[in-house]
Amino acid sequence: MKRKKKTLRRRFLESLVVGRKLTPLERMANRLGYMGSAFIMVSPYLLPYDNIGAYTYLIGAVLSVPQTITLKAWNIFIINLNLLVGYGFYIWKSMMG
Repeated sequence: MKRKKKTLRRRFLESLVVGRKLTPLERMANRLGYMGSAFIMVSPYLLPYDNIGAYTYLIGAVLSVPQTITLKAWNIFIINLNLLVGYGFYIWKSMMG
């Protein structure tokens, strides 16, 4: 079988990528992060239904935290912390009165 010669462009692009395998912890954190993102994306549409969306916001924020920590994406971690505090207060306030 004939192998194609790598072009200059292809070699350059391959030199920009570091090939490494993810650890099991990183793989699990990524999966949890994707699941959390899905919960956060669906949440605005569920808010009118007895505030189910507020609970799914909290679940999504909690599930996204491991991914942000393993990636050291502290800006997104702060956003998730803001979600937890904001919607936690929202749920607490709706329960109290």
